[in-house]
Amino acid sequence: MQVSIACTEQNLRSRSSEDRLCGPRPGPGGGNGGPVGGGHGNPPREGGSGPKARAALVPRPPAPAGSLRESTGRGTGMKYRNLGKSGLRVSCLGLGTWVTFGSQISDEVYVMGPRSRTAEDVLTVAYEHGVNLFDTAEVYAAGKAERTLGNILKSKGWRRSSYVITTKIFGGGQAETERGLSRKHIIEGLQGSLERLQLGYVDIVFANRSDPNSPMEEIVRAMTYVINQGLALYWGTSRWGAAEIMEAYSMARQFNLIPPVCEQAEHHLFQREKGEMQLPELYHKIAWCLRSEGVSSVLLGVSSAAQLLEHLGALQVLSQLTPQTVMEIDGLLGNKPPSKK
Repeated sequence: MQVSIACTEQNLRSRSSEDRLCGPRPGPGGGNGGPVGGGHGNPPREGGSGPKARAALVPRPPAPAGSLRESTGRGTGMKYRNLGKSGLRVSCLGLGTWVTFGSQISDEVYVMGPRSRTAEDVLTVAYEHGVNLFDTAEVYAAGKAERTLGNILKSKGWRRSSYVITTKIFGGGQAETERGLSRKHIIEGLQGSLERLQLGYVDIVFANRSDPNSPMEEIVRAMTYVINQGLALYWGTSRWGAAEIMEAYSMARQFNLIPPVCEQAEHHLFQREKGEMQLPELYHKIAWCLRSEGVSSVLLGVSSAAQLLEHLGALQVLSQLTPQTVMEIDGLLGNKPPSKK
């Protein structure tokens, strides 16, 4: 399974222009990037970054078509894209920690080999090949995935400004107040994640599924609060419906709060049971996800460095997915969603 992070505008592009999800807006308060040094401190904050100051800003006109270009890393061949309509540049392939970190692969540190299955080895190979997006969640391995990731980042000493960390908040514990998207759990859950990650802030905090028990205004206000407090730079949604995303965006506009910048969703080539058709090689599926409109990054889940290197081969396949090839794939599958245009 691949999970893609996409600009929320692409999910609602049939709506009117005043309701577009990723239109021009001022950045989050104090969110001008992390410290340049190797420390794990908070991002710098600026005065007057509250809601009143943001209300006085005049939005810039949309960037001209083609101005937000894909770039290729020197020496790695990794491609970088804007995260949705934000200015954050992320590698088109990211590394996820679901199921693997803290469970399937060891978090012990020892001499690395070609078949090493340590979490440190996988993370190091990813970083050295240009991957700068690392995704985790408070619920992964009951918090152990975040601890493992944090320990590795601390031991490697990489510049905090050189990578992007995302985490997800929803089901952090057994108590009733340790689940959901209440203001209490969003703030306390993110603080717990930062403690396990040994970081002063995350780049993106995701609301990991919608919460019918929490009012949307409360969710958006809490996300705005953690951004203004420097605990996160952006926020996004994960596995939300289009109507829920639109409600969050409308709430943000109504009360001059910060809207979500992206949606993290399951996104893959096949929607049928595996037995009904032959699956192509995995990196072809990853490449298909990458060429999909609106996708900023595809998160990979691997259990060894060798498997990660195999998945990174999707970058070589991407250039082969010409419009004609994509049309042939769509024709064979017969499951392309109807266009709303």
